[in-house]
Amino acid sequence: MRLLIVESPAKAKTIEKYLGGEYKVVASIGHVRDLPKSNKKAIDIEAGFVPHYEISKGKERVVSEIKHLAEKADEILLATDPDREGEAIAWHLAEILKEGTPASAKATAGKVKRVTYNEITKEAIEEALKHPRKVDQNLRQAQEARRVLDRLVGYDLSGLIWKKVRYGLSAGRVQSPALRILMEREREIRAFKPETFFVITATLIPHPSVPLPSPSQGEGRDEVRGEVVFTCGIEPKTKEEAENIYKNANTKDWRVLEVSETEVKRFPRPPFTTSTLQQVASTRLGFSPKRTMIAAQKLYEAGHITYMRTDSTSLAGVALAQIKTLISKKYGVEMHQIRQFKTKSKSAQEAHEAIRPTHIEKESAGTTDDQKKLYTLIWQRAVASQMKDALLMRTKISASPNKEVPDFVANGSRVLSDGWLLADPRARGEDVLLPKVRASDPLTLLNLNKEQKETTPPNRYSEAGLIKELEKRGIGRPSTYASIINTIVERGYVEKEGRTLKPTDTGDVVSSFLEENFDKYISDTFTAEMENELDQIANGEREYEPTLREFYKPFLADVKAKEKTAKITNLGEADKKWKCPICRSDMVIKLGKGGKFLSCQTFPNCRGMRNIDGSEVKEAEPLGIDPQSGLSVFIMDGRFGPYVQLGPSSVEATADEGKIKKVKKEKKAKPRRASLPKGKDPANVTLDEALKYLSLPRELGAHPESEETITASIGRFGPFIVHQKDFRSLKTDDVYTIGLERALEIFKEPKKQGRARRAKK
Repeated sequence: MRLLIVESPAKAKTIEKYLGGEYKVVASIGHVRDLPKSNKKAIDIEAGFVPHYEISKGKERVVSEIKHLAEKADEILLATDPDREGEAIAWHLAEILKEGTPASAKATAGKVKRVTYNEITKEAIEEALKHPRKVDQNLRQAQEARRVLDRLVGYDLSGLIWKKVRYGLSAGRVQSPALRILMEREREIRAFKPETFFVITATLIPHPSVPLPSPSQGEGRDEVRGEVVFTCGIEPKTKEEAENIYKNANTKDWRVLEVSETEVKRFPRPPFTTSTLQQVASTRLGFSPKRTMIAAQKLYEAGHITYMRTDSTSLAGVALAQIKTLISKKYGVEMHQIRQFKTKSKSAQEAHEAIRPTHIEKESAGTTDDQKKLYTLIWQRAVASQMKDALLMRTKISASPNKEVPDFVANGSRVLSDGWLLADPRARGEDVLLPKVRASDPLTLLNLNKEQKETTPPNRYSEAGLIKELEKRGIGRPSTYASIINTIVERGYVEKEGRTLKPTDTGDVVSSFLEENFDKYISDTFTAEMENELDQIANGEREYEPTLREFYKPFLADVKAKEKTAKITNLGEADKKWKCPICRSDMVIKLGKGGKFLSCQTFPNCRGMRNIDGSEVKEAEPLGIDPQSGLSVFIMDGRFGPYVQLGPSSVEATADEGKIKKVKKEKKAKPRRASLPKGKDPANVTLDEALKYLSLPRELGAHPESEETITASIGRFGPFIVHQKDFRSLKTDDVYTIGLERALEIFKEPKKQGRARRAKK
C-alpha cells in the first residue's frame, strides 16, 4: 500500500478517485503542528531562533491515524500544496513520522517522499508521482522564518501596546503596515478642504439643415439625430465666471468646431494571479477576498482550476494548446492570437502558472453559486488572454456658439471589432454614439445647465483597492492578502462600510502609536525588504538564523527603549471648556474598552476623567442590599460581558485602561462576582436574580466515601457538578436547586465518554 497525504478531505477524495486501489489518500486537514499560542518561549532565540512545535489542538486523532497508516505503507508521499506553506506542512508531517518508538520511526525511515502538482487532474497527479523528491528545506525555512518573525514582532509590540495604549490590543508585522495605509488615506480625508467649482453642460442636436450620413457611413437615422450632452472644457471657480460663460453660451446658434476620430486597440488582460482574481471578484461579483479564496480553494480541490496562490501570469503549453482549439472552434481561427504576459512580481509564487481552468472546454463548473460565478470569471479571463485585440473607434466633438465661450466637448466610442470581448462580454461596456457631423456644421441648443459642485475628498480604500496597493508596495504575498484584511477587521481596527474599509478609533490609536514609535518597522521599504529576504531564503540565497538575528537584535533594543520613552497615545486634545474634575487641568481624548473618554492630560499624576460628552463619571447605582452580608449588589460591564458584583463600587479613574475601575478599598480580596446568563438583559435583572447568580458555586455537601465537597456551578460548557475532578454536566437538573442526594445519584451513573475517547477505542 502506498500512502499519499494531502491537506483537505475534498482534495483527498478527488485524488483517490484518480489513483484507484493502489493508494490510500488521507488528509492532514491543514497544519498538524504549530507554535504554542501566546508563548514567546516557544522560540529558543539564543539557540538560533529554534521553534518548539506542538501538535495543533484537535489534531491528535488525525496525527495518530496518519502514523498508524504510515507504519503499514510501502511508500509515503507528501502531496501538500506547491508553495512554501505546503512545503512546511509536508516537513511537519515528515518530522511527526520520525517520532514515536524506535520501531515505528525505523518503519517509516526512507519511505517519505515529496510530490507536487499545479492542478488536480488525473494526468497531473500521475505525472507528479513519477517525480518524487525530498522536502525543499529552503522553502520550508522561508515559511518558518515568516512564522517566527510574525510571532516575535507580534508578541513584543503587542506587549508594549498593552502598556501604552490599552490592554488586549495587538500588532502584526504585515497587518500594521496595511492599517497604516488605511490611516494615511483617512488623514487625507480629514484634512481635505472642499473647493467650489461649476459644471456647465449644453444639450445639443444637429440642426435640421445638416444632411444625414450615407448608408456607407454605417450609422442609422435614429443614432445620428439623438440629443448629445456637451461639457464645458473649463470648470469656473467663481460664480461670476460661470455666469459669464452661461450668458454667452445661452444662444441657439452653435457650431461644430472640430471632429476627431481615432481607432484604438483594447488589449486583453493577463490570466488571473491571486491578487487580480481577488480584485476583479470584488469589483464584478462583490466578493470579499476571503469569500473569493474559499470558492477558489473548493474549485481547485475538485480539480476544476489550477492552484490559486500564484503571482505568475504565464500559462502552460498544454493549456495554450487547449485554449487555441477552443477559440478556433467557438469564435473562429482568426480570433486566436498567441500572447505571453510578463509577470510583474520579480519573485513569483512557486506555482509558476496563472490561475486557469484545468479543462478549458468546461465553460461552467462548481457546486455552489459562488463557485460557478468565480469559475466563469476565471474561464473568461484565460480564454480572452489568447484572443485578438478589440478595435474601438473613439470620437471627440468640440463645439461653441462664439469666441467668448470656451470649447464644449462630447466624447463617444463604439466597438468596431469585438476580438477578445467575445469571450469576456462584461468587459465590453456600452457604445456611446455621437452624431455624424463635420466641422462648421450648425447645432441647435436644447438646454443649457449650470451646476455648482464641490471637490470631494479621496475615496477610502475598498478591499480590492487595498489589495492592489499592498501588491504595488510589496507588502505581504498573494496568499496573505485575504487574511491581512480579515485580521484587521476582526481585531476591530477597521470596519466595512459597504465596500469601503474605514479605520475605527481603535485602529487610529494603534496605528498612530506604531507610526510615532516604530515607523521604521511598518514602513513600505522595510516591509518589502523583509519580504525580499524571505524570498532569498526560499531561493537558498540567505540563511535562516543570520536573517532573523539581523532583524531581531535591533528590533528588541528599540522595543525596550520605547518602554521607557513612549508616551501613552491619545486621540487629540479635548475642548478647552472641559477641565479635569480633580485638578482642573486640560483634558485629552483617550480610548477605553467602552469607547472614547476624556482623561486628565497630567495622567498618571492625576487620574481625573469625564465621559466623552464632558459629563462627570458617576458611580454605579446598586440594585439593592444583600440581606446576609449587608453589602450592595451592582450590575457591572467587564471584558467578558455583564456580571453582578457583591460589594462597594468606589470609582477610581484609570486612564491607562480607559475605563472605570471598580476597587474594593476596605478589603484587598476581590469582590464576589458572577456572570449573567447568556441572553439576559442587564437592565431587567432583579435583586433576587442577582443574588441567585452570586450563589454559585454552591457547596452541596461532602461525599460519604471521600468526605470531600461536591460543588455545583456553571462553566463554559454549561451547568455541572464536580467531585475530585470528576465533572458531570447537568442536562435536566437546575444548578441552583440541585441537592446532595441527587448529585450522588448522578455520580453513581457510568460517565459518558467523549467523541475522541470513543473513536480512539
